[in-house]
Amino acid sequence: MKWAIRKRETAIGVRVERAGPLALLQDAGRFGVRRLGVTQGGPADLHGWAWANRLAGNPWGTAALEVTFGGLTLVAERDLTLAVAGADLGATLEGKALPLWERVQCREGQRLVFAAPANGLRAYLAVAGGFVAEPVLGSVACVVREGLGGFDGRGSKLAEGDRLGVGKPSTAGASPIAPPDEARLDYRATARLSLLPGAQVGDFTGQSLFQAFNAAWQVDDRADRMGIRLIGPRLQCRIGSLVSEGIGLGAVQVPPDGQPIALLNDRQTIGGYPRLGALTPLAAARLAQCLPGQEVHLVAVSGERALMEHRRFCASFAS
Repeated sequence: MKWAIRKRETAIGVRVERAGPLALLQDAGRFGVRRLGVTQGGPADLHGWAWANRLAGNPWGTAALEVTFGGLTLVAERDLTLAVAGADLGATLEGKALPLWERVQCREGQRLVFAAPANGLRAYLAVAGGFVAEPVLGSVACVVREGLGGFDGRGSKLAEGDRLGVGKPSTAGASPIAPPDEARLDYRATARLSLLPGAQVGDFTGQSLFQAFNAAWQVDDRADRMGIRLIGPRLQCRIGSLVSEGIGLGAVQVPPDGQPIALLNDRQTIGGYPRLGALTPLAAARLAQCLPGQEVHLVAVSGERALMEHRRFCASFAS
């Protein structure tokens, strides 16, 4: 059994009775360290993570659990106020369906079970007060590949017997509010992903650019928190490779096989393939909820429109 917890204003909150394939502690991410070769981490679905915390009454940046695929059983070791947003993984509380996108009371000894994907891939569990762990390089965001962050500081996914600490609810936290209907996404629908054209977009052939933004793409089964490969028409670029440069969230690289790869939170920090552009943060979040085989479309947007949409999203969590 492993557990890591700050002593100040913290108490054990939940115990892992059964571990699923991938449950990770994620705060907003690890920033200011990419110059050291350390990646961002943080929630793959920013939208679901942010709403789970808002529903639980937590301020922005509070650590929540990202549950991928399901298969996780947690036992409450104290009374908790919680919220689950993002994917529908068939969550139940004491055998009864757990309401999603709502604030819920959980009593000591009750079991919270995430079964299997029914709508989307990643669910976010937030508790009032937040899950607490010691930050590594300024964040508790869990990056398994780099062995950083998480509840134990070593980048571990949850395992049977692990225990997580929960902090004291903050009086400065955002007031819990119900998300608008449009925030409760149907992840089974075809996703239209906003993409900001990048510096090398003019080096792709005209036919490739037409196909990129007019053809349907399928999510490949080669997908994880590092990146998601899209399968469709073969894109051709006049540039074979570049001097490696910094890679931001959502960057869409096109390797020699012509099949784009959208890079997510656990991406490498530099890369040398030409880029079609970059998905907006919310588009990257939407893609992170797509199952293999699901259809997506790329939609070119201006910087002004992308900024306006992101500001509108952030405004939901500003008070």
